[in-house]
Amino acid sequence: MTGYGKAECLLPSGKMTIEIRSLNGKNADISIKTSVIPREKEMEVRQYIAKELQRGNIDLFANFEQNAAEKAKQINKDIFNGYLEQINALGTQFSNDAILQTILRLPDIIETKKEEITEETWNSLEEAIHSAVAALNDFRAKEGEILYNDVTSRVALIESFVAEVEKFEASRVEAVKERIKARIDELGITPDANRLEQEIVFYVEKLDINEEKVRLRQHCKYFMETINSEPYPGKKLGFIAQEMGREINTMGSKANHADIQKWVVRMKDELEKIKEQSLNIL
Repeated sequence: MTGYGKAECLLPSGKMTIEIRSLNGKNADISIKTSVIPREKEMEVRQYIAKELQRGNIDLFANFEQNAAEKAKQINKDIFNGYLEQINALGTQFSNDAILQTILRLPDIIETKKEEITEETWNSLEEAIHSAVAALNDFRAKEGEILYNDVTSRVALIESFVAEVEKFEASRVEAVKERIKARIDELGITPDANRLEQEIVFYVEKLDINEEKVRLRQHCKYFMETINSEPYPGKKLGFIAQEMGREINTMGSKANHADIQKWVVRMKDELEKIKEQSLNIL
């Protein structure tokens, strides 16, 4: 959801530059950091930005640069005459030059002309806002292509790691059985063969990770369907990633095998990166 857009428009007295920036956010949190936009137009601008950008912490800036001819500061005649009358009323003799220099240094005498937005200039300003928003969306689209390639490749890696885990399942079951039998031999007891086999089967079933593998693969498939079909999948992808994490964690707790644990750790590493990147997806 990060992005940046910029646009300019020419007004009768100068140039207006519009900048809009976006960072990750669950909702559309819009801040208009300029006094140039008329208050009666702010709600319209906010609604437009929320509709176009959907989510994010969004800041809009506007900077006005006056033409050279407009930059000259102006004297406020009413305030100047008010100060002059007060000085003359003192009855003290001053030279005209001294009076002029004194008054010009007094507060509010010199003022900078402010740009006033009329209906005509608003149309130009509004068009610039729309262009800046469009530029930000283009920025997001380019970033989105990179994010898409990144997260989908990591989902594919997790699926491939599940296949790697399966290579150790048969040997894991045999290893569990051998450990149980070795422990019984250490104790020097002779259990009932049928009963022992039942207990071993029961114990092995508790360590079975087939359901976790099936659900994890299904979550990976759903992740890909969502990112490929929905216009704004970010929030849902975050939820799916959480479900993927539950299956991976359960798989790790049941693993009871060093090599399987290694692949589970690699799954967790890829999933964390997916979660981080999903925050950048609308």
